[in-house]
Amino acid sequence: MIEKTNVMRILDRYKIEYKHYSYVDTDAVSGAEVAAVLHQNPDQVFKTLVTVSKSKKYYVFMVPVSKELDLKKAAHCTTEKSIEMIKSKELLPLTGYIHGGCSPVGMKKTFPTVIDISAKNFDTIIFSAGKIGYQVEADVNNLQKILKDIKFEDITVV
Repeated sequence: MIEKTNVMRILDRYKIEYKHYSYVDTDAVSGAEVAAVLHQNPDQVFKTLVTVSKSKKYYVFMVPVSKELDLKKAAHCTTEKSIEMIKSKELLPLTGYIHGGCSPVGMKKTFPTVIDISAKNFDTIIFSAGKIGYQVEADVNNLQKILKDIKFEDITVV
């Protein structure tokens, strides 16, 4: 039996169906390695990135592990002048998550979330279950029940 994470408990509370995966007993570190270990399409496995704008607002971006966030596109779709990744040491106090185990679900505070438009190519996406070694797969549209301020945009580097 897999250990339930807070993300899984939140998905249960909102009655959102999901599959869970564990890669605890592997050496996988990067998103691409996690996708490979789970035998999943790296375009369907998403990483969660937390950013801060020049105006000091925080935003969450979800992009496929096979791609990189385009900071110019990220700023444009949030109508900010510029956006940058937050420093690793700021992640835990801000979100409650550590690097490598950050999920858009269950953060200390919900932030506007932008999901790469490529997520619409799949019925479900796979993302962190909030703890290193655990992933969940859910219908991306159901995340709107939890993350109120969510939109889909082209935010990856071409």
